[in-house]
Amino acid sequence: MSDVLQIMFWPFLASLVLAGIHAYLGLHVVERGVIFVDLSLAQVAALGSAVALLAGYDLHGRAAYFLSLGFTLLGAGLFSVTRSRRTRIPQEAFIGIVYAVSAALAILIMDRLPEGAEHIKHILVGNLLAVSPHEVKKMALLYAFIGVLHWLWRKPFLTISTNPEEASRKGYRVKLWDFLFYATFGFVVTSSVSIAGVLLVFTYLIVPSVTAMLFSEKVGARLAIGWSMGAAASLLGMYFSYRFDAPTGATIICVFGALLIVLSALRGLYFTFALKRPA
Repeated sequence: MSDVLQIMFWPFLASLVLAGIHAYLGLHVVERGVIFVDLSLAQVAALGSAVALLAGYDLHGRAAYFLSLGFTLLGAGLFSVTRSRRTRIPQEAFIGIVYAVSAALAILIMDRLPEGAEHIKHILVGNLLAVSPHEVKKMALLYAFIGVLHWLWRKPFLTISTNPEEASRKGYRVKLWDFLFYATFGFVVTSSVSIAGVLLVFTYLIVPSVTAMLFSEKVGARLAIGWSMGAAASLLGMYFSYRFDAPTGATIICVFGALLIVLSALRGLYFTFALKRPA
């Protein structure tokens, strides 16, 4: 048992760091109605990693990271420019197109590489168990810095996410703030994808936030619910992964889905009985 705890310690800490930043960013993403922006940016980051592999760089090296980050920042710039309430084409359409093209290009590149199928699997679900203490500490420091920036810029970020018309009336330069949001978001996604993969990063972002919205409209309460769910799903997912010798990332994703179903059902039962209760 002590060996198991030693193996799971750093991956669990990494999952807590992932849950901490992504549950917060998920609040903005859901409020903005750009649900798949994380999946799209994560795929753009994965495309950058694929290009780095094709160029002969180590997937976990510094050159691969900055190449992936460069691709992600280009995506961030595109999303900040295409956001407009006056256009007939919803931004989600652009996000979907970027995701599809990036995924297709990544597959074409991986097809040219030895062990391409294994690389695709790593991009999708990562390898959380292989995370090193150095990677966890570096990721925690980066996310803490991003968190401080979001705290300092919380008023424009929250106003633009929840009420863009009010943000325009207040004189905020919406496209500039959008770029800053997506750029900081891109730094997070680039680091997260290299460890957890595209699908797990998307799950950490969306599922806790959607669950929290079922129970509260307050930002503080939503964060508390999201962080609690992220920690619980990570712990249970890693336990089931060890117990049934299953892939860790995929198992955590399934646990997130199961928790969302259970909590949604409990909420429905609560309101059903509450409405039937005599006044």
